[in-house]
Amino acid sequence: MSNKVAFVASARPEAQQALRTMIAKYGQCDEADADVIVALGGDGCMLDTLRRRFSDPRPVYGMNQGTIGFLMNDYREDKLMERLDRAERAVIYPLRMKTRTVDGDVSDNLAINEVSLLRQSSQTAKLQITIDGRVRMSSLSCDGVLVATPAGSTAYNLSAHGPILPIGANLLALTPISPFRPRRWRGALLRHNATVQIDVHTPTLRPVAASADNQEVRHVESVTITEDRNKPLVMLFDEGHALEERILQEQFAH
Repeated sequence: MSNKVAFVASARPEAQQALRTMIAKYGQCDEADADVIVALGGDGCMLDTLRRRFSDPRPVYGMNQGTIGFLMNDYREDKLMERLDRAERAVIYPLRMKTRTVDGDVSDNLAINEVSLLRQSSQTAKLQITIDGRVRMSSLSCDGVLVATPAGSTAYNLSAHGPILPIGANLLALTPISPFRPRRWRGALLRHNATVQIDVHTPTLRPVAASADNQEVRHVESVTITEDRNKPLVMLFDEGHALEERILQEQFAH
């Protein structure tokens, strides 16, 4: 691998200090000219850096200077180029969220982890779920629902008691958030190329917001979610610590 590296960092003081240290040690080039982007921070920094990669194929290698750092490698100052040369690649695909609001506004956003719908008020959300043009659940009373990618299955999806998905599973997780009726529904596993449409019953009385990761659209009436295979993202992980291995370890965590 070439030595053309662009370092980026979150605003955290430790990440900014690491940025200065790594630039002094390895140099710096513009993101547009780099062969690899090295992100210094936490998982939020990794996601922000990956979002800038929707228009180019540059891989991103993260080094943890945040809190959890599930998507990051350990921070070490030495032998960066050797680590990059031996790094394992993980290719992930985002979800495309198309929304229509009660006012008729239409928007289009991409999510790396998940698309989620959440009630905006004390009123329970009432949703209809359609998969590939067929209504699968005419009425779900809940706080919300989400569709997660394999990369995002260990994030909000796991907190909502959704399944952990291996990277190569070609599946999406459809997970309810605090379901009330039907109370015992725990969600579904969907093919990666499924089209998920979620319609909001009485959206004015029971307002719902939709989010593609941290990009929120409020007062939605209908949301359509599909995987976008035209926007592949590449993450690099240290040898023996690939994302697939981390996800497998998470399934046996206790």
